[in-house]
Amino acid sequence: MKHFSHAMHGSLERGQWPRLLLACPAESVCSLARRWCEKHDVQDVQLPQSGLALLKLCDSAQGDAYYPGEVPLSLARVRVTAADGCSSEGAAQVLDDRASLARAIAVIDAVLAGQLPGHEEVWPLLAAGQSRLDEQTAQRHALLTSTRVDFSLLGSSDGENDDE
Repeated sequence: MKHFSHAMHGSLERGQWPRLLLACPAESVCSLARRWCEKHDVQDVQLPQSGLALLKLCDSAQGDAYYPGEVPLSLARVRVTAADGCSSEGAAQVLDDRASLARAIAVIDAVLAGQLPGHEEVWPLLAAGQSRLDEQTAQRHALLTSTRVDFSLLGSSDGENDDE
């Protein structure tokens, strides 16, 4: 598993946090958020919701929009206030049908973005998520490599298609 140094913390964009957290077991993410909810005052700015969203794509030839299907979507927005009075807002919009998971990610987002007390607890979880995503990428790359066709051999045999 990778260790996230302080230099990496700054280079890791906030928009990547939900992706990394979704790669982790949901129970680990929810457990961390529960611990922070016990330490800090957490208020829902927007109640967590889950449902289906239409997937909108654009036709490449005509440029017309079309809707090939629906995807599960959960959203949450929270405000976290630490005991010292520092406050931060966080939000999550995830392709998942669990509103509780979206809220947990929103809590983590708020604590991490505001660098509230205990925020360093999330870095090992983000590192685990990055490790899982790297593993998936390596597996996909290996699969693509194993199915690659070498077309250079097709025209190399002498005497083929000699119609003299």
